Amino acid sequence: MQRVEFRDLGLIDYKQAWDLQEKIFQQIISEKVKNRELLPEQQKKTPGYLLFCEHPHVFTLGKSGSVDNLLIDEKGLAEKNATYYKINRGGDITYHGPGQLVGYPILDLDNFFTDIHKYLRYLEEAIILTLAEYGIEAGRFPGYTGVWLEPENPEKARKICAMGVRCSRWVTMHGFAFNVNTSLDYFNLIVPCGIKDKDVTSMKKELNGDVDIIEVKNKLKSHLETLFHMALFD
Repeated sequence: MQRVEFRDLGLIDYKQAWDLQEKIFQQIISEKVKNRELLPEQQKKTPGYLLFCEHPHVFTLGKSGSVDNLLIDEKGLAEKNATYYKINRGGDITYHGPGQLVGYPILDLDNFFTDIHKYLRYLEEAIILTLAEYGIEAGRFPGYTGVWLEPENPEKARKICAMGVRCSRWVTMHGFAFNVNTSLDYFNLIVPCGIKDKDVTSMKKELNGDVDIIEVKNKLKSHLETLFHMALFD
């Protein structure tokens, strides 16, 4: 079983969390490069990390996204007290804000399995299993990464968790944005994930009330530990 360090960063500026991810990500890659020059018995096992946090209002655009999907200008961003970053993950534009549980697994998949599609499906499954504990049935929408409600009905399908990752030398960063108590109004300022005809939802909206986000974090951690066969430690 893999041991993975867990850190709850609380409410943290997006750029500050991104810089921390990059620092850890590069450290793990450097360790892998050093290992290649050593005999197998001399090599050090690379560490793994799982970061949870919430961000102040921010929009982020992935490498394959279009800035046209940001529907406000700089003045609008200032009025909404929001920031904007073009970043180095996959996917299009999304929103992060208070009440949203953001997860950044920084894992060396050589320690788990070298299959990025399986990695994404495991992240989705952990969210699906967590939602099931609250009586919310969720699943996958063919062709779209992330977790959806009523994906079998295209007219009612709505996304509750977006995902976008970066992977280099089998080391991951970025991750998922799970709408727990998120204000959904900010999603009206973008075309979420570049998908024009689908809505976004949250646990709060589906359950008609605020949800204990600490409880959600603990349930999600447990499912991630089981699926990835890992032990989290603080």
